[in-house]
Amino acid sequence: MFVAASTECWPADDLQTSIETLQDLDFSAIEIAIHESGAHTRPSEILADPDRGIQLLRYTHRLDISGYSIELDSTGDQHYDDFHDLCRIAKATKVVNLTVPSAELGTPFNEEVEHLQRLVSIAETEGVRVAVRSQLGCLSEDPDTLMVLCNNVDGLGITLDPSVYIAGPAKGKSLDKILKFVINTHLRDTRPDAFQVSVGQGEIDYGKLVTQLEREKYDRALTIHMAPQEDLDHRVELRKLRRLLETLI
Repeated sequence: MFVAASTECWPADDLQTSIETLQDLDFSAIEIAIHESGAHTRPSEILADPDRGIQLLRYTHRLDISGYSIELDSTGDQHYDDFHDLCRIAKATKVVNLTVPSAELGTPFNEEVEHLQRLVSIAETEGVRVAVRSQLGCLSEDPDTLMVLCNNVDGLGITLDPSVYIAGPAKGKSLDKILKFVINTHLRDTRPDAFQVSVGQGEIDYGKLVTQLEREKYDRALTIHMAPQEDLDHRVELRKLRRLLETLI
C-alpha cells in the first residue's frame, strides 16, 4: 500500500498548480481527476488533442499516477467512444485504474449493470481496470447493492469511500463483503452529521481499514480526497492525514 492524493483536493487550481502543491506536501503519488465539470482537466480537452493530453498528464513532476477519476458529459454511443479513447490514453500513460461514477438512486439496476459491463469490457481491451465510486445519492451508497453490482459485473472494482457509509443512510452496515472488490480508496475524516471534518475529529478507523485491506492483499493507493474548508488550514489537514496513513503502512 502507498499514500496518494487526488488533484480534487485543490479543485480551484489548474492541474500543474495542484500537482506542484501536492509535491510540496511530500506526496509521491496522485490520482488525477478528469472531470468535465472540473477546473483543471476536462475530458473534452484531453480528447480534442490526445497527443497533447498525454503530454499534459505525463507532466507530473515525477509523481506516480495511481489512477484517473473519469466523469464524462457525453451520452449514448459517444459516451462509450470517449471512454474507450480515455482508456487508450490511460494505457499510454501507464495507468491501470480508472474510477467512474455510480448511477443516481432510482436508476434501474439492470440498466446500471449493462452500463458497467460495457465499460469493463472496453477497459479490458486496453489492459485497464474500472472501479465504481462509493457515492451518496447513488446506487453505491448501499454496500449491499454495491456487492450485488460487483457480483453481476465480472471484473468490476470499487473505489471505496468509507465516509459514505458513516454519513449516509447505510451507516452501521458491514463493509466486509465488498472489501475483496476494492482497487482504490477515497479518504477523509467523517462524522455521521458531517461528511468531512478535521483529521482526528471523525469516526474513520484508519487502522482497522488498513488491516481489513491487508487481509484482502490490497496493495494499491490510500488516496486522500479532501475538499478545502474555510475554517481549516487545508495544507495542515492534508499533511496530518498523509502522516497518519504512512504510520499505518
